[in-house]
Amino acid sequence: MFPPCHVSASLLLAVSSLLFSAEVVLGQASSCSNSLTPTNGIKPSVASGYQMALVATGLTKPRSIAFDTAGNLMVVESGAGISKLALQDDGGNCLSVRERTVVVQNRELNHGLALSQDGSTLYASTPEAVYSWSYDLAQSKASANSRTLIDNMDTDGHTTRTLLLSEKTNGTLLVSRGSSSNVDFEAVRMSSGHCQLKAFGIDDVGDTAHDFNEDGVLLGWGLRNSVGVAEHPDTGGIYSVENSVDEIMREGDDVHQDNPGEEMNFHGYLNGTEYAPQGSNYGYPYCFSAWAPEDLPQNENLKIGTQFAMGEQNSTINDTFCSRQTPPRLTFQAHMAPLDIKFNNSGAEAWVSFHGSWDRTNPVGYKLSVIPFANGEPVAAPDNKTAASDVVVNADNSNCPRGCFRPVGIAFDRQGRLFMSSDSTGEIYVVVKDQTSPDSTGGESGNAATPTTSSAADICWPTAYRILMIMLISVMASCLVL
Repeated sequence: MFPPCHVSASLLLAVSSLLFSAEVVLGQASSCSNSLTPTNGIKPSVASGYQMALVATGLTKPRSIAFDTAGNLMVVESGAGISKLALQDDGGNCLSVRERTVVVQNRELNHGLALSQDGSTLYASTPEAVYSWSYDLAQSKASANSRTLIDNMDTDGHTTRTLLLSEKTNGTLLVSRGSSSNVDFEAVRMSSGHCQLKAFGIDDVGDTAHDFNEDGVLLGWGLRNSVGVAEHPDTGGIYSVENSVDEIMREGDDVHQDNPGEEMNFHGYLNGTEYAPQGSNYGYPYCFSAWAPEDLPQNENLKIGTQFAMGEQNSTINDTFCSRQTPPRLTFQAHMAPLDIKFNNSGAEAWVSFHGSWDRTNPVGYKLSVIPFANGEPVAAPDNKTAASDVVVNADNSNCPRGCFRPVGIAFDRQGRLFMSSDSTGEIYVVVKDQTSPDSTGGESGNAATPTTSSAADICWPTAYRILMIMLISVMASCLVL
């Protein structure tokens, strides 16, 4: 038996001090849960190994997001303009909006957003054109007059014009333009400018803007609607995620439930590194990638990711013709509608937001997923059906699209925390890896992690736990000495 511990006054003082410290930390933990509640009253679920919290609500269809050089979150509010959210950052996922400022008022802005590396220039897009503004960080305002950089893009149908300012090639802005309809046969003509990804030099734009149809470097065409575009931080490789066709038929059969798949495509580099398929055709409007080849008539030579011909094959448009088009690097479940792709700061992961389906009996998508990368490319093979692991999901997709969040824009801050917008609910969320979890990767590559729910306070509890443990150890040590 141990002898009884005679507690001295100094020990009591030390214990009291530790208890006070623990109380402070616990108070901070509880204060992390700001008063925000999900717009639709339902919290998204988050995978084991991650924590998530709601950062902002009440926004107008937030789409693309990006951080300025001071750590403020810039948000395109579709149909309104661009806002700056100055964040109160208490660490981990304990964040809230300290101040919201309208930087640009323009109801035609609907999606695209980029900032120069020095933070002095802001870029955004309408369905017709790409504009730039001088951005005064100190005053939280953009110049009154904008400059038109690229124009002649007005079409019906898919009207987002995603922007990506290269960090590897100075003065180069990528612009993605989608189709004017579900099946847009104008895309067959390269001169139409439809369904193309292009790169433009913007440092030398004078009084006359670039014409999207005639100017720029073609990185790919035959891309139905590649809303998400990203540059790998190490290799500079350009990837996009494409929304494929709806209501597809093949050989007289309706095969639209699980075909064709959504795509991740690779488009080479901007630094001159040779990539033979750069500028090639990716299939649309005739060819699409199989997700469930077993459901397709005449599927003998088809597997996941194989390009196949829609409709009825003929001597010109057939599976042989489609096999000559550039295939996707990865294929995803049909109708999940990927809208953004971003690499984490190390380049070891690509994160994709899936906005969610409408052309399917059972809704799919409405989630945020992660894809492991190595040496600048996905770890998974092109025919892998489980390349993406789900991290944030709706607990019940039967409530979608009205009763759930619909992720759109993704941005990483300097600490590696992921921020995500939901246009349907007007929200911004933050997602962080839980460093206290034995598995903070969200599951092995290709396996969907088990979703849980979390609040902003969750990430702060480990700190309190550590202080309590220190207190206990201190008391025990003092007892042994006494």
